[in-house]
Amino acid sequence: MAANTTARLGALGRAELTLLVRNRTALFVALLMPLSLVLVIRSSLDQVDLGAAGMSVIEAALTGGIGMVLLMVVHTNLVSAYVARREGLVLKRLRTGEPSDREILTGIALPSLALALAQCALLVTGGAALLDVRAPQRPVLLAAGVLLGLVLMTALAAATSAVTRSVDSAQLTTLPMFLVSAMGSGLFVPLQVFPERIASLCELLPLTGVMTLVRAGWLGGGDTKELLGAALTALAWTVISVFAVQRWFRWEPRR
Repeated sequence: MAANTTARLGALGRAELTLLVRNRTALFVALLMPLSLVLVIRSSLDQVDLGAAGMSVIEAALTGGIGMVLLMVVHTNLVSAYVARREGLVLKRLRTGEPSDREILTGIALPSLALALAQCALLVTGGAALLDVRAPQRPVLLAAGVLLGLVLMTALAAATSAVTRSVDSAQLTTLPMFLVSAMGSGLFVPLQVFPERIASLCELLPLTGVMTLVRAGWLGGGDTKELLGAALTALAWTVISVFAVQRWFRWEPRR
């Protein structure tokens, strides 16, 4: 049974990878956009006092880059992928075969997840080797944060696709998540810089918990209570997203 599942996931993943490579726009977004945004935003961080957060500008940019990869490579890319396969009747045809619903959604996500993992690894190793950034202080915590982020962003992408009518409209339906996370989840500007009330609200955003774990895993800091709260917030959003997918995900074209 496990071998059959692995074979089906592999076949779905290879097919999706072929489609991703053929789609130049999606490939550009996945490969170049996250790193380009890191470079752009890094220049603006010179105006922010990061001393209180205990990190340098380049450290803030690189840890934020991991969040940007999760948003662009996983969430944004997968919303378009799920909608395109739905509107092209691919999902409907796949459901008539052997793969389960979970296998179909996971198989479509595999190339984006693998690419996101590779880019996160590149940011960490490149930062430590070439940019004089601290090596990960808690590698296990960093890995856990990234993996949790991958699962969360995949579930959120599937849920978002339910309210996305076409591939073109995916640019609009993914924008709120991108803007809210970029400004309020501590991707580049740590929440310690914000006023206390605003920071408390931002802690409840979907990607904030993941970014707290990632930053603590890479740069250190964060007490047990804070990290536990961050993990629970991310897990709660994951559960909510999975429930939304089970309840509202569309397998056939919207009419």
